[in-house]
Amino acid sequence: MQPLRARVQNGRLKLDEPTDLPEGAEIPLSVSDEWDDLDAEDRAALHQEISLSIRERRAGDATFSAEEVLASL
Repeated sequence: MQPLRARVQNGRLKLDEPTDLPEGAEIPLSVSDEWDDLDAEDRAALHQEISLSIRERRAGDATFSAEEVLASL
């Protein structure tokens, strides 16, 4: 059986896929963080940079649009 995918909607897990599981069956769920390979130190540094960027934007310091950033790459 393929893994089932659910979405969070209004604080609830919503599963909208057909299944052949019997009515009333309980299944264990776990949250996967395979997409996220940051350790605690890297995560703290990321959050610090995001906070700094927000403060700079609010202060009107030099900021760049997404288009400008992409064009410079």
